Amino acid sequence: MAQGSGVRRHLCGIWTAWTEAASAADAVADVARAIREAHLSQIVVFFSADYDAAVLARELEAWFPGVPVSGCSMSGGIAPAGGLDRGLVVIAFPAERFRIVSTILDAIDHLDVERTASAVRALRRTLDPLDPCRDGDPTAAGRRFALSLIDGLANAEETVVSAIAWALDGIPIVGGSAGDDLRFRDAVLLHGGRIHRKAAVLVLVETDFSVEIFKSDNFEPTQTKFVVTASDGERREVQELNAEPAAREYAMAIGLDPENLSPMSFAAYPLAVKVGGEYFCRSIRRMNEDGSLSFFCAVDEGVVLTLAEPRDIVASTRAELSRLDAQLGGVDLIIGFECVLRRLDAESRQVRHGITDLYRRYNVVGFETFGEQYRAMHLNQTFTGIAIGKSLAVPDGAPVAS
Repeated sequence: MAQGSGVRRHLCGIWTAWTEAASAADAVADVARAIREAHLSQIVVFFSADYDAAVLARELEAWFPGVPVSGCSMSGGIAPAGGLDRGLVVIAFPAERFRIVSTILDAIDHLDVERTASAVRALRRTLDPLDPCRDGDPTAAGRRFALSLIDGLANAEETVVSAIAWALDGIPIVGGSAGDDLRFRDAVLLHGGRIHRKAAVLVLVETDFSVEIFKSDNFEPTQTKFVVTASDGERREVQELNAEPAAREYAMAIGLDPENLSPMSFAAYPLAVKVGGEYFCRSIRRMNEDGSLSFFCAVDEGVVLTLAEPRDIVASTRAELSRLDAQLGGVDLIIGFECVLRRLDAESRQVRHGITDLYRRYNVVGFETFGEQYRAMHLNQTFTGIAIGKSLAVPDGAPVAS
């Protein structure tokens, strides 16, 4: 492979490949030559927003004929060799021990919840006939998970992930919001050889290996509170906090002049909302010219936001990955979705190398997002994902109910 590229075949049979090639055609050729697998069940890709997505889709179809491909644009890639500021990340699932189906959900900015739920239930039903020997297997539910890729500029993740989680009826879901670095202009989804916008991709997986979903964050609430007194939930804009202009009130609380607010400020001082006794980030996307704040999540009037302060991001991430390693008896691979603001925060604190070392150790592959999904929640400034263990959930030779 070219410089800045790599490939790895994991114990579970999944291939991961990555490249920093300058063009979409070169990137696909780079990884395709490296993946030596005759029978693939699904390919998932994360790619730079400056790639020509149509060329990428065409080249993937040419190099991997007959293999379903799903993916999205990213704000940075995560590969077992470390982070990628640009390029292509590929996860190639083998047909052996992985049964996978996927679908596209269009027009998510005007989501029909009932129709979406019906499409998800239909997808779930298509998975069942793929392995008739597994029917009635009581362990099957624990070996299923769903990956969601959602347009991060459609402002619809809360509705989409809620509808998906409802229809999946207990199958855990994790995922990320497609981005375009920090330009906030155009996020792209890829499915079935076609380019989609204002859409979501859902990939439903059943495997013979032990798996566990997770989320990790590195913040804790302070005593500083803000009441949202004016907002536009549909546009995810907050005009007032505590009946004062939002940007000015936030800047005063963190000791900055509003003119000095930046993505680094928002990454270092996130806001959080309390749901069910637990805090979840509601990160700021940008400050607008009128002094309002745009968020990565919907924030409604009357909501109480709490200023959060960061904990040691390396220590908190290490603790969660160690827990997963112990729980699964060894982690083989992690498919991860990390908020781009976590990367900015790690860079500003000069600890990104520590995170990168952990991701190498645990074979993390994924992308940096405009938001993360975990079960029925849409989150910010979080690291979510699915850990795949080194051991089979049902050992070879064990009886399977039928």
